[in-house]
This record gives sequence, structure tokens and C-alpha cells, in this order.
Amino acid sequence: MRKHLALLVAALLLLAACTEDTPGPAPRPSAGTSGPCARETDAALSAWAVAGFSGSIAVATAGRFDCLVAYGSADDRAARPNTAGTVFSIGSITKAFTAAAVFRLADERKLTLDDRARTLLPQLKGPVGDATVRQLLLHTSGLKGTHANDSQPMSREQALQAIDALEVTGKPGEHYLYSNAGYTLLALIVDQVSGSGYRDYLTSRILRLPDGRTAGGFWSGQPAAPQPRAVGYREDGTAGEAGDFAGPYWAVEGNGGLAMTMKDLAAWTHALFTGGIVAADSVKAIAGAGAGREIGDGRTEVPGWVAFDASRFGVPFLTTAGGGGDVGHNAVVVWLPQQQRVIAMASNKPRISAEQLLERIGPAIAAAKPLPAPPSPAGGGALAAATGTYQLDGGGSFEVSVRDGRLAVSAAGADAVAALFPPPAGVTAGDLRRHEELVRELLAGRTLEGRKERAAFEAQYGPIDDVRLAGTVAQGGELRTYVTVVARGRQVLGYFALNEAGGVEAAEVPTAKPALVFLPSGDDRYHPDDPTAGGPDVILAFAEARMTLTGPAGSTAARRVS
Repeated sequence: MRKHLALLVAALLLLAACTEDTPGPAPRPSAGTSGPCARETDAALSAWAVAGFSGSIAVATAGRFDCLVAYGSADDRAARPNTAGTVFSIGSITKAFTAAAVFRLADERKLTLDDRARTLLPQLKGPVGDATVRQLLLHTSGLKGTHANDSQPMSREQALQAIDALEVTGKPGEHYLYSNAGYTLLALIVDQVSGSGYRDYLTSRILRLPDGRTAGGFWSGQPAAPQPRAVGYREDGTAGEAGDFAGPYWAVEGNGGLAMTMKDLAAWTHALFTGGIVAADSVKAIAGAGAGREIGDGRTEVPGWVAFDASRFGVPFLTTAGGGGDVGHNAVVVWLPQQQRVIAMASNKPRISAEQLLERIGPAIAAAKPLPAPPSPAGGGALAAATGTYQLDGGGSFEVSVRDGRLAVSAAGADAVAALFPPPAGVTAGDLRRHEELVRELLAGRTLEGRKERAAFEAQYGPIDDVRLAGTVAQGGELRTYVTVVARGRQVLGYFALNEAGGVEAAEVPTAKPALVFLPSGDDRYHPDDPTAGGPDVILAFAEARMTLTGPAGSTAARRVS
């Protein structure tokens, strides 16, 4: 489960707008909830629902709900709406619960944060055994790479062996490198030290709220999160995994796998930071008091969370997020300690994710201004006339088609990908080249993880004859390098997203060509269908059998060939 950090504006969402006023109309109001949003806020959020947000939102102050609403569809086929009682997979937010379990065991004096992993798990023989519990919590153990795919059946023993065999970057404590495997290793420690097993310990000690209720459960396996659940929908429109994976579950234990309502996530977050889950000293440590690792831009990695300082907003906050992957959900939660306020959001469709919505409307709320409305497409535009294949002089090409009243444009070739997906501010050409070189090294088998990836590919497609770069895209907070792998005369397109040490964060082989969907802006021009304005900054124009793509670095023209 890869974590997506909420961006800088996330902390201030709904600070001024959520009250107990009578709610206004909404395209998909929540059913049977208390604490609805203010009329103006609900109306604004309803506009975002019309634009594509589908999910649930909970905001609470001092343990009392100010805003509890839901929009959109939980299941398109069954015509079932999202409600405040809909359950979502929370992905990497699970790490916050695993961290709490570790601190609860420390409260019980069953371990200390300075214990080395092999002291608690004597089976460890590899270099990760030298890492301390604290270093695992802060992603400074040195572990790189993943020990399994999310839906890969993996027993406890297999997970322990796989993590023990992973490569490390330097000595423990030297480098910050986000690691799912590190949090699964923490879950293995909880499993061993608690005496009751990881799942039982979480259920009995960590998920239990002060009022006696249990906050959710597991997306797959037992004890399961309750029904009803939202169906997740992936980028290609297919339904995500429904939580019926038979296990065993040690591919995601500790790093992702929990599920709950946003009401329960908000209630649990308040309980955690007000001493209802762990002792007061542990609360301070989780919040970063003397136990964090600075990672730049005013951010500090703390156990299970990321803390933002007050320099940017005048108020500190903590946040964690997760989602994507095989389930198709996205979730984010924010804790503002000075106000004792929690914001929890989840979405089950990719058009506007929970994190994207949080980013888009936060600044206006922080300034006590009306929430911005999602942009409306301009009228006109002869979509059918623009369809066809367009060729670049460098060899790349674009396929343009009409999909649901919008233009869908896919790119083939590194030059076409670069034109369709100009990198956002802060991502340099050097960053792209470095990532591409790491992917080359991976597929050349120069690392342990690379040899595993290469072996997995060759087991399915045969010996690799060639690897050709097909472009790099900045998407969803990560770099994805597309490659065409040639094996036995067959060309297979895939992408790899690696961290700075070359470890695989995400991969998909085979995959579809990178593509964007556009809406008309008027005058035969088109802009990305991106209500949150967080995607590529590119405009299309069509004239005289040519398509021109204009981005921050200038314009690129492609001629129509069919």
C-alpha cells in the first residue's frame, strides 16, 4: 500500500464552514446521519459531487461531529448510494494503527522503541535485523523494495523470510526511505510480542473506541469490516477487489488492509491523540515530540503519520493517506491538535479522489471564502472531427477518440508521452532521467529486486531480448516510467514507479498506453478533464489536419496520418 500525503492545504479543509445549520439539497445526500454540514458547505460539496466526487466526508471537533455527509454511488450496478455508514478501504492509513499497536506494547513494557528487530524476532539473519523499532516506525531502517504484491497470498513465515532477504540502503538510521515492508515487519513484531497475534491485538486493543465500539476491521479476512462496503472503481472503469481475497494476508498486514467508515476513522483519530488508545507519553511521541525524522518542506515523518509545522499555515497538523492499487479507494485523515479537529475523507472513484478534493477546496475555506466551484466545460467543439492518429516527427504518435462526450488521447513513444504529460513544477528533466536509469538498472537485473522482477516477467513471456524506454509520467505523486519489453518477438508495455533507491513502489505489466481525457474550451481548443486542476498542464488545438499540444515548455505539433 503506497502512501499519498495530503498536500499542504489539506489541513485547513472546512475549518470555517462546518456547523450544525440545516443542510441544503444535494444530489446524493447521506442517509440517517447526524451532524450534517452547513447549508453553504453542503451545496458546494454537492457541486463537486456532480463534477465526479463519490465518497464520504466526516469532520469532528473535540469529539463532536460537525459535518457527516456522503455523495455518489457506492455500487453502480446495484444503484446503491454512498452514506455516512459506507465502509472504505483505508490503505496505508493502516500504518497509523500499526504504529499505535507498537506504542501500546511499549506502554505495556513488552518492548521498547530501541529494541532491535532481531532481538524481538530472532529468526532475522539479514541486515534489517539491525534496525530498531523506532527506525522501522520512521522509515529509516534502510529497507528498499517490496516483499510482496498486495494480493499475493503470503504466510507469516514467508513474509518474514522475504523481508529478511531484502536489500538495504546503508546502515539503519542513515537514510529515509518509505517502506511498506518495514511496517509489515512491525506487524510481525506485534504478532510475536503481543502473544495474541497481530489481528487479534489490533481488534481487542487498538480498534476499540472509548465508547466500546470497534472501529471497522479488515478489508479481506477476519475480523472483517462491517457492511455495507463501497465498490472501488479503478482508472480503467473496472471494479476493484471486493475484499474476498482468501489470504493468507501477510503481504499487506501492518502496511495496508484495514477498512472502516469515515465516521469511525475520525472518532479513532480523536481517541488516539487524546489518550484513548495509548498512554499520554506515547501520544506525544506519535505526534513527533523527540521522535520524528525531518523530510523537508516543513514536514517531519512521525510514527504512522507526517507532521507539518506551523510555518506554512500558522497551525501545525498531522496527516496520513492511502489508497489506489487494486481496491480502487482513496482515503485521507487530518488531525489539527490546536483545534482538536479531525477531517476524514474517502472516495471510491478516480475522477476526483478524496485527496484531490481536499487539496482543491482547502485554501478558500482557510481564507473564510466561498468554496470554489468545479470548472464547467465550454460548449461546442466538433469532437468527431478531431478523432484519428497523429504522428510526431520524432516517431511518437497519438490516438484520439471520443469517449462519453470527451476526447480521449493516448500516447505511444517517449516524445509523445513527454508532450502529453509535461512534468509539473518541481519535477526536473534530471529527475525524469534519473528515474529512467533506475528502471533500466532494475530490468537489467542489477539488484536483487530487479532480478525478481525480471524472473517474474520471463516466467510469463520468455527471455527478455530488449527493453525500450517509452516515456515517464508524473502521476499520483509518483514518477512512472513506461517501457516496452521485447521477449520472443512480442512487445509488452508496462510501467514501473521506483523510489530514490530503486525499490519498486508500484508496477503494472502489461498496462495500457498513458492517456488523458479532454473537454472543449472553445475555439477548437481542449483542456484536461481535471476538475481539481492537479493534472498535466497541457492544452490541445486542432487545425488543418494537425494537433498542437501546448504546455509550460512550449508547443508540439503532430500531423494527422489517419
